Amino acid sequence: MKAIILAGGRGKRLKPITDYVPKPLVPINNIPIIEWQIKYLKKFGVDEVIVCSGYKTKMIENYLTMKDLGIKIKFSVEKFPLGTGGAIKKAGKMIKDNNFFVINGDTITNIDLKKLAKFPNSIAAIELKTKYGILDTEGDKIVNFREKKEISETWMNAGIYHLQKNILKELPTKGDIEKTLFPDYAKKGKLHTIKFKNSKWYSVDSFKDMEDCALEIEKIIK
Repeated sequence: MKAIILAGGRGKRLKPITDYVPKPLVPINNIPIIEWQIKYLKKFGVDEVIVCSGYKTKMIENYLTMKDLGIKIKFSVEKFPLGTGGAIKKAGKMIKDNNFFVINGDTITNIDLKKLAKFPNSIAAIELKTKYGILDTEGDKIVNFREKKEISETWMNAGIYHLQKNILKELPTKGDIEKTLFPDYAKKGKLHTIKFKNSKWYSVDSFKDMEDCALEIEKIIK
């Protein structure tokens, strides 16, 4: 299997770190996000990764070229931001397989890709988790206070896709797949989802995310 890593963003919420290094090279427990992701993909049988990069591309290329991660790595460089749809369309031309995975460049997870691969054009879904404390109330009294909690049966896009190559021609040259192709496919009943309950999942988008992920990452990606 082949996989595309969408790693072209500037990571503005992680400034000032990302003033000096691109977001994929931001370390979690002294290992860059993108290295954790490649280890995860390799675990599920991915043998080739295409990294969609833009901001500080050379730094990413230099790092991965120096590392022997036991997987073939190619680069699809964006001279200007193409959006997720445009990035997949460009990188997808380098893939000969009929199917491939896509993962957002800031996602750390243990979602089982083998389950996702059973369906064409599918999105991994996880239960939405609140970022805030939950109050149980009776009238105007708080009877229980709970920290972050999964909201049962409310599903969110985990940023991991299994796509058929023939969709590339329908993707925009510039624009997000989540705002263009996916809504159209959903209306036509051509989009599947696999629901992952109790899976570990982090979108590393803030310093708090980095801290939370660092506590769990050794268990997530073994």
